[in-house]
Amino acid sequence: MKHSRFIFLLITQFILISFVTAQNYRWQQSVSYKINFDLNNENHHFAGDEELLYTNNSPDTLKKLFFHLYLNAFQPNSVMDVRSRWIADPDGRVKDRISKLKPDEIGIQSIKTLRVNGKKQDFIIEGTILEVSLSSPILPNKVTKINLDFEGQVPVQIRRTGRNNAEGIDYSMSQWYPKLCEYDEQGWHSNPYVAREFYGVWGNFEVKINIDKKYILAATGYLQNPKEVGFDDPNRLQSIKKDKIEWIYKAENVHDFTWAADPEFTHTERKTNFGTNLHCFFKKTETNKDSWEKLPMIMDEAMSYANQKFGKYPYKDYSFVQAGDGGMEYMMLTFVTGERPLSSLVGVCAHEMMHSWYQGQLASNESLYPWMDEGFTDYAETSIMEHLKSKKIIEGEVEKYPYDGSISTYIKLAKSGKEEPMTTHSDHYQTNFAYSIASYVKGDLFLHQLNYLIGNQPFNSGLIRYFNEWKGHHPNPNDCIRVFEKESNLELDWYKECWVNSTYSIDYYLKNVQYHERKETKIQLERLGKMPMPLDIQITLKDSTKIMYHIPLDLMRGTKHFDKSEKYEVAKDWQWTDTKYDLIIPYRFKHIVKIEIDPYHGMAETNRENNVLVTIHDNDDSKD
Repeated sequence: MKHSRFIFLLITQFILISFVTAQNYRWQQSVSYKINFDLNNENHHFAGDEELLYTNNSPDTLKKLFFHLYLNAFQPNSVMDVRSRWIADPDGRVKDRISKLKPDEIGIQSIKTLRVNGKKQDFIIEGTILEVSLSSPILPNKVTKINLDFEGQVPVQIRRTGRNNAEGIDYSMSQWYPKLCEYDEQGWHSNPYVAREFYGVWGNFEVKINIDKKYILAATGYLQNPKEVGFDDPNRLQSIKKDKIEWIYKAENVHDFTWAADPEFTHTERKTNFGTNLHCFFKKTETNKDSWEKLPMIMDEAMSYANQKFGKYPYKDYSFVQAGDGGMEYMMLTFVTGERPLSSLVGVCAHEMMHSWYQGQLASNESLYPWMDEGFTDYAETSIMEHLKSKKIIEGEVEKYPYDGSISTYIKLAKSGKEEPMTTHSDHYQTNFAYSIASYVKGDLFLHQLNYLIGNQPFNSGLIRYFNEWKGHHPNPNDCIRVFEKESNLELDWYKECWVNSTYSIDYYLKNVQYHERKETKIQLERLGKMPMPLDIQITLKDSTKIMYHIPLDLMRGTKHFDKSEKYEVAKDWQWTDTKYDLIIPYRFKHIVKIEIDPYHGMAETNRENNVLVTIHDNDDSKD
């Protein structure tokens, strides 16, 4: 009897542990795509069919389905066209170009038939969204088969996707297939496309692309039939007898599929020591060949550093592809324009590569939280570029304060009167100026200041923990901040609320220094900005000795972690509701020559001119 009870307790404990482990993440939907796609390169028309196995992991019964039809954005009077014409500062690549497209230049994506579990369904298409009213609802924990036939036309390249880009690449095929919208704990995300951000369902892809044999393809996933398509065969056109060939790719655990094609692609490959093969696909010219030949070695070091700093890239391949209209990240590859000097090519490739971490693996809803994608990637790009300079792999001096450029850019927004909270949906910013700086720069500074708040050790370990815990999922801002709270044992919700949810700015004022007692000095500090922060204060004495003081913020319930090499004196907490604070230090006033707030530029101060006070003394040493 006792033995049976023991076995029962063990089984119960195992079930409980399994349940707790299963609850580490929120539920999320999953999908498996099988796509057949046939392209006529003479008129840029296409036809295809798509089979999806969609798993409803939610506790909800789904009565509708939604798909993105992104190519329909490239039609006159689409939401993308209209918005680009009324926004105060339109993207220079778009402006009013869509409104001027001719019928044979527009994008078209139409659905011929759609079946769910074999039954034909009613649907409507409104711009870039396909809405399906289900004849039978999809129940929780059920797998549903969806089949659809589609056809359309590839648009002239305007933004991200299309044909004949500015550098002569024939096809940049991103967001080209009917793509299932994501459904999560906030419901459906069927946002019309206005050229901003994306959000997709995690799953697997098997894609067959039938295209003229002259083309060489670069794509997400792994090519399944390299011999049949003559991949890397210099005599491929002579050896392939058919006019069109089928390229077959498979990709697992991704949330999108992208490809590019051009008959003049040069392909190079570099096998790295960390297990990832780096590929380059580019159209070689006299002006770009040196940059593209040097790129693989540089990006080998860049990805090796990223693996150590931010988490291990999980796929066997990654490709840098000359395509698109600037730089744009996709799963397992990036599109970049390629007619660039080496420094520019490395910079854009470092940025887009890091999207394989922030959005490629940590797949936040970048429509709602673009700063968790673009901003974190910007932070990582700067870190990589400084590393490459320190190794003398690229030219340039290592910056003393590498994030000062971001701070300066942010200050322009903060003082412009156009700033909007980072909680603004990416499509709803009133200016591209406010969107870009909030998403890229303030997101960048979110991490930079987080490092300042908690210290190097918990910050660096937090970056790795964030990646390892949330890769393959859809983390939100609270998921991110909680990781760093756990690593630092500090409270950080106030930081998210001030920096993300509001437009509060940081401005501290070193107001005055005065005698306190014979052997002490009082430093009067004042907070002029609305955002509270802990402060680092550096005191410089006449003999050039420097003493660091740290003033904790009461909201953090502790103080940041200092490196062993750092020697800080920790003062009493600054209560966040107080705008004034007196720091009493055990040094005579006459021995102090300089006092500075935040000497290492850890905060995005809107006015650093009031951060420094240089004391003036007469020659009478008898006075204190």
